[in-house]
Amino acid sequence: MAAPRKYPDELRERAIRMAVDLRRDPATRKGALARVGEQLGINPETLRNWVTQAEIDAGDRPGTTTSEAQPVIMRW
Repeated sequence: MAAPRKYPDELRERAIRMAVDLRRDPATRKGALARVGEQLGINPETLRNWVTQAEIDAGDRPGTTTSEAQPVIMRW
């Protein structure tokens, strides 16, 4: 069984949206993760990991998607 999440899904999704929006604009790109993390009480490194995974899941970055990483449960 997976460990309980420290942050609710709604907060995680909001933080990712905010960070991605700020990173699109060159004027606000630098320090965007730190600013969003501070505003929402999230460690910037945690937020960076979330944004990276969201970019992979959207096909914007190479890597293993969340759905690909899910274990396959065999039922007999």
